[in-house]
Amino acid sequence: MPVALASLALENKPGMSAGQGLGVPRPLSMPMYYDHSRIGAKPNEMVHIPAGQFIMGTDERLSDEGPQHTVHLKSYWVDKYEVTNLQYKQFVDATARRSPDHFINRSFPTGKADHPVTFVSWHDAKAYCAWAGKRLPTDEEWEKAARGTDGRMFPWGNQFDINKVNSPVRWGQLKVEGDTTPVGAFPEGASPYGLHDVSGNVWEWTDSWYRAYPGNKKPSENYGEQYKTLKGGSWWDCSFYKCGISAPVFNRAFFNAKVKNASFGFRCAKDDK
Repeated sequence: MPVALASLALENKPGMSAGQGLGVPRPLSMPMYYDHSRIGAKPNEMVHIPAGQFIMGTDERLSDEGPQHTVHLKSYWVDKYEVTNLQYKQFVDATARRSPDHFINRSFPTGKADHPVTFVSWHDAKAYCAWAGKRLPTDEEWEKAARGTDGRMFPWGNQFDINKVNSPVRWGQLKVEGDTTPVGAFPEGASPYGLHDVSGNVWEWTDSWYRAYPGNKKPSENYGEQYKTLKGGSWWDCSFYKCGISAPVFNRAFFNAKVKNASFGFRCAKDDK
């Protein structure tokens, strides 16, 4: 899987050791695979994000994540969960669009109705959101919904917790092969606004081009209108790329809009009318 190295490297926040907050993986509150959907086939319910300022980015890590700055956004709506396999199947059936690579005979694997859909390109994600009467969130909208307004590192606070996120660390401690988990399987890891899985599970496409933030003085040949930005980290073990214990809410990945793989998914947003 091709990976944007600069956007995946992870260092610990000052004062935070690699082992802090890891703990022992607890059993999930729901089984990973089941026959009937808990979320349903209709497009996701949405959470209202009020207008106002929030802290975006950081000065403590990678150059593309900074400088930390304040952004003011109008109010908007964003999906509570990542789009699931079952939800995406409705779109595939209605539009005759090509199904994702992990589908067999145009249907998702048994037991994974509520797992986030993967193997979708940015174009696929954008098309689904439009079909559902929505759109992809911007980089800024995604980060505010995931982070809140207090500048926290993870959706739940500033210390990593293995029981609040589907991350490679969990699979490593369990000594089993990693995979996606049903959306909402880690309720304690929800964001201040109530979004689930905005850290881990799958990277999420945004509508934004991968550009330098205002005031960023370190140039990069990757900035501009050539790659789309993804947010949120995933279940996939990217230890080869030194991605650390988990992807914080200000982390960014950048890929060509045509790329599809087992750790990319999305959620939708909508303007507030």
